Amino acid sequence: MKWYQVKSTDIMKQINTTTAGLSPEERSQRLEEHGYNKMQERQQLKPWQKFLKHFTDLLMLVLLAAAILKFVTGEYVEGGIIFLVVIVNGFVGYWQERKAEESLDGLKQMMGQEAVVLIDGTKQTVATEELVQGDIVALKAGDVVPADLRLIEVHDLLIEESILTGESEAAEKNTALLSDDVPAGDQKNMAFSGTMVQTGSAFGVVVETGDATEIGKINQALQSVQQQTTPLVKKIHQLNRQIFRGIIVLIIFLLFFTTFRYGMEWQLMFSAMIALIVAMIPEGLPAVLTMILSMGVKEMSEENAIIKSMPSVETLGSMTVICSDKTGTLTKNEMTVVNVATHEQARVVEIMNNCQELKLTDNQTVAELKGNPTELALLHYVEDQDQTEALKTVKSKIPFSSSYKYMATLHSEGDQAVMFVKGAPEVLLDKANLTTGERQKWQKKASQFAQQGQRVLGFAFKQVSEKQELTHEALTNLTFAGLAGIIDPPKASAIQAVKECQTAGIAVKMITGDHKDTAKAIGKEIGLKHTDTVLEGIEIDLLSDKELAKKVQKVDVFARTTPEHKLRIVSALQDNGEVVGMTGDGVNDAPALKKADIGIAMGIKGSEVSKQAADMVLADDNFHTIAKAVKEGRKIFDNLKKTINFFLPTALAQGLIVIFALLMNRPLPLTPIQILWVNMVTTITLSYALGFEKAGKDSMNQPPRDASEGILTGYSLFRVIYVSLLIMLPAYFLAMRFEGQALQQTILLQNIVLAQAVYMINCRELTNPSINKGLFQNRPLFISLGILTVLQSAVLFLPIMQQWVGTTTLSGTQQLIIFANAALLFLIVEVEKGLTKRIIRSQSQTSSDLS
Repeated sequence: MKWYQVKSTDIMKQINTTTAGLSPEERSQRLEEHGYNKMQERQQLKPWQKFLKHFTDLLMLVLLAAAILKFVTGEYVEGGIIFLVVIVNGFVGYWQERKAEESLDGLKQMMGQEAVVLIDGTKQTVATEELVQGDIVALKAGDVVPADLRLIEVHDLLIEESILTGESEAAEKNTALLSDDVPAGDQKNMAFSGTMVQTGSAFGVVVETGDATEIGKINQALQSVQQQTTPLVKKIHQLNRQIFRGIIVLIIFLLFFTTFRYGMEWQLMFSAMIALIVAMIPEGLPAVLTMILSMGVKEMSEENAIIKSMPSVETLGSMTVICSDKTGTLTKNEMTVVNVATHEQARVVEIMNNCQELKLTDNQTVAELKGNPTELALLHYVEDQDQTEALKTVKSKIPFSSSYKYMATLHSEGDQAVMFVKGAPEVLLDKANLTTGERQKWQKKASQFAQQGQRVLGFAFKQVSEKQELTHEALTNLTFAGLAGIIDPPKASAIQAVKECQTAGIAVKMITGDHKDTAKAIGKEIGLKHTDTVLEGIEIDLLSDKELAKKVQKVDVFARTTPEHKLRIVSALQDNGEVVGMTGDGVNDAPALKKADIGIAMGIKGSEVSKQAADMVLADDNFHTIAKAVKEGRKIFDNLKKTINFFLPTALAQGLIVIFALLMNRPLPLTPIQILWVNMVTTITLSYALGFEKAGKDSMNQPPRDASEGILTGYSLFRVIYVSLLIMLPAYFLAMRFEGQALQQTILLQNIVLAQAVYMINCRELTNPSINKGLFQNRPLFISLGILTVLQSAVLFLPIMQQWVGTTTLSGTQQLIIFANAALLFLIVEVEKGLTKRIIRSQSQTSSDLS
């Protein structure tokens, strides 16, 4: 229902109420029929359901099955180790989810606790939840509006609506009927639930309660939006499916091949299958990925970016579009005087200082004051001027009103008096003693300020006799003193951040509830690319989803938007395949923050609702922090990719050893506990080192990676296969040259561990040479190699470890041969990387020449 288009008298008839309010009996009946004035909460999963869903990951289920099979066969140590890995990963996921708070709690707090209503003509205080349609609510300064009201009586009412509209300046309210379709920010005869009365008083009739209010609609949108699956989680699931399919194919092949060819016993085959599963599933990978993401969370917190969900760290690196709210995000959320045009600077400053409501004594500083943002902006400007004089005593005052659009004060000045006036330039110019040429000059200047999105104020004065009274009629033949342009200006850091994001291939779009001209001016100032066309909320309503998806590609500024518009814009960008980041600080931003691939809220000036709906909170409210976070996100994904590329060849090599032995009808060359030792020692030491690699110098000069691209590219798969063969074949044939099972297994074990150590260094750079300056800056890498040396030495030389793992001592010659194998692996991979980079460069050059 568009209540702002209905006469207040007709509304009273329609909902059967009077200016005296409802009777207690009628209120009780309506409360029973329509329910309480509160928002409904979507049913949440029970704690045990949240916990168990973290064990439904495909590879975790396979490992869980393998652990159970180990217990069944009596191999409790191996089964316990595998089971422990599964449990730890499940707990980590559950703990991260618990840290995400429910957005509804913050919305409930916005609605206030009590309201003053008329019941049979008498003012009474009732609980906000008990308000019903038809109640007459009394509002005064400082009140939180308890429901959506159609205003029926207004006295200089200003309501701060930034939580809904994003506008920093309070909205001036009236009771006039509106005929056109307008967004919430322009419905001047309405007061909306959750907004704050800044000044004045009013009476309004309750027209909507609970979920039907504007803030209730935000709650419904927030509850209906599904949490986005991050690109990293999608990629890991894809990788898990690839590994799972590979294991299943190999198991089926081996079952048929070995059974028909060798007639292998099922008991031996059963043990071999478990060994293959344990060997090929990189069970340490989830823990390592969690560690790398945790490190990213910690480093980002030091940069004032608080991450609520660990996978969101990586999402930052794949972001292709950032949609940002204007007020408080790109701008300071403080009205500021940015332009002044005057022939009498001292007089203008004097008028600003005295013709105002906030500062009452010279002892007060502007920082202490609260109230009208425009007056605060003028007082800040005064404070910055050197010629500030003491406040003049106010003899009388005409408060500002929208009916006459100015404010005036009368002060003593020597043996005379002076009237100071500030207000709409067109009104003051009509009252000023100016020639036609002078008037046109000031009008032109005011128009220039307005075209830059600024709110323009005029200043005038009139010297009068000491006995002159201040009346509207006396405000004629004024001396026009000047103009001031006021705007919520962009942060310098935001301008720099926009530039950095665009250099990194990330488009920046501004979505605001503010007016078109202001939005366009700010958009140009911060450096957005497509600012010629501004799309307003009313225009968005006329577009289909497909039409909007086309429009958003070539529009960077969206004005007069509602929460529904913001949600549609984010969805349209996602439909185009974009990875969308959304920043905001108001309640009106919450649904879009939740819908975006990564929601980014402001920590200082952001509402609790926006913080709870977001994935990341900027502790310093600095848009520039996002650019730093993007760089960190890209570094983390690179390190994750390096780690996965390190893990998979070694896992496949161990699997190939098992497969090769089965195909050759030979005993398993490594026992399951030896396989687990290799996995554990590399997980504990080597795999963590790659997480400490620094970001590449050109990481912010590259476009975002393709979100649809999997972690395993064609080249990665090629690398995994040939490196696994380089690890497996030399190690296997070298081991088989010696007699004795313990010696063979020890040589094979040492070969694989040492090969992993050198290949970890290879993986520092996926295509660039690994031996570079950065190698010596990664201290954890050398620490990990040192720990690996100690652990592996214990297995080779300590009798108790030899007995537990099943190893024996190696001779110096045997060790040298193993080191030679590892060195050869390192050199082959380095040569291959150089050739691959040259081929890629050649292909890029050819493509460039053809285009």
